Amino acid sequence: MSAQQPGSNTYLEKVVAQQAVLEDDLKGRRAPAMPAAPGAVPPPGPLVKRERALGRAAGGERTAPGPVDVRITGFWRWRNVLVPPNAFVVHTRRGRAEPLHVGLGVSFRFNPSTDSFIVVPGATQTILINAYCICRELQGVLVQGYVQWIIQDFATAYRKLDFGDADDPMRLVNLQLREQAEAAIKDKVSTMGVRDVLSDKQPIIEELTARLRAVAEGEDTGDQGLGLRIVTVQIKEAVVSSSQLWENLQKPYRAEQGQVARLAELEAEEIVGQREMTAARTKESQRLAHERELAELRAANESRRFDAETAEKLRRTRREHDDSREVAELETETTRHALRMERERHAEEAETGRLRIERDHELARLRTEGELALADSRARSRHEQALLDLEREGARAALENDRTPAAVQARLIASLPEIMAKLPKPDELRTVTVNGADQTSVAGLITQLTAVIGALRAATDGPAGDGPVRGG
Repeated sequence: MSAQQPGSNTYLEKVVAQQAVLEDDLKGRRAPAMPAAPGAVPPPGPLVKRERALGRAAGGERTAPGPVDVRITGFWRWRNVLVPPNAFVVHTRRGRAEPLHVGLGVSFRFNPSTDSFIVVPGATQTILINAYCICRELQGVLVQGYVQWIIQDFATAYRKLDFGDADDPMRLVNLQLREQAEAAIKDKVSTMGVRDVLSDKQPIIEELTARLRAVAEGEDTGDQGLGLRIVTVQIKEAVVSSSQLWENLQKPYRAEQGQVARLAELEAEEIVGQREMTAARTKESQRLAHERELAELRAANESRRFDAETAEKLRRTRREHDDSREVAELETETTRHALRMERERHAEEAETGRLRIERDHELARLRTEGELALADSRARSRHEQALLDLEREGARAALENDRTPAAVQARLIASLPEIMAKLPKPDELRTVTVNGADQTSVAGLITQLTAVIGALRAATDGPAGDGPVRGG
């Protein structure tokens, strides 16, 4: 990219370049004009162009060159011209003052030796305008715009306008309208100031529209004009040619805008500073609130954790106490059960002892009763025996009594050794005199023995309780 020259108006150059590109786009159907190279074939002349238009180069279907695709069929004098529906056509014949066919999209028979025709596009045409003007301050201004027009009355237009260019039938018409438009713009800009041209383009549009419509559509006096209709007129750009003037025109606004921008920057900085301070204060407040919330959450978590630990400790302590109490109760119950068992065992032992004692008492009683009964039986036996003995003794005594004293004494004397053997050994010897009997005599001795035997029987029968004491 080439370096920018000092003092050049870059904006103007860009605008002109964009206008050139747009003009090339609008003329895209036409090949760009190239310089003829050495030895190149020269362009065909008017007669060759006419022959091509009439299709005389060869037989069969032909397509006429130009912006409109016109097909020509047939050969020699019997040919047909097929016109697209969006194109105007006028068909004339030799010897006739009026055309045979005039209209939009009319196809017809064509005799090359006597007929002629013109085909013109019926679409809207666009004219790009680059008007280099001089304003009221004698400063150069480039005004760019465009005009769009369309054929309204082709019967009038083909008589007043030149559509004879086979390659571009609208070229001459567009050139004429462009020149008129540039002249109208220059006339209007010469009466306006630079700032008016740059800021308000509506007067230029109104002036240009009025002049073009007066030429193309006719005036109110009855003139039909050129048979054209102006569709729209627009001004796209107005650029000062002088770069220095362009800079000077922009400086006040730029300075004002710089001042506004600087004030806006200062105000923005102040607002930003205040907002930053507010944001910092809000952020700090949020941070403190966040820390406070975190502290509260931590305290709440610690409290919940402490409560949970305390509740768990209390639960465990209660559980331990409950377990200890249950164990103690079980031990107490076990002890009580053991004591009950012990008491029952003691009661059973006591009952057993009591029963044993009662049994022993009963046995002793029975034994005593048995012994007593036995003793009683023995006593009775002895008593009865004694009675029997007494009876026997009585009988014996009776027998003895019936005996003689001499016999009694003899028997007593005979039993004295036995009696003496059974008598206890006396600790002392006493002499008892019974009835003054003489102990030396046999009678006295028998009397004493009888008294001793009676005393012994009395002593023996006294504990027995009954039985008569009988003495002899």
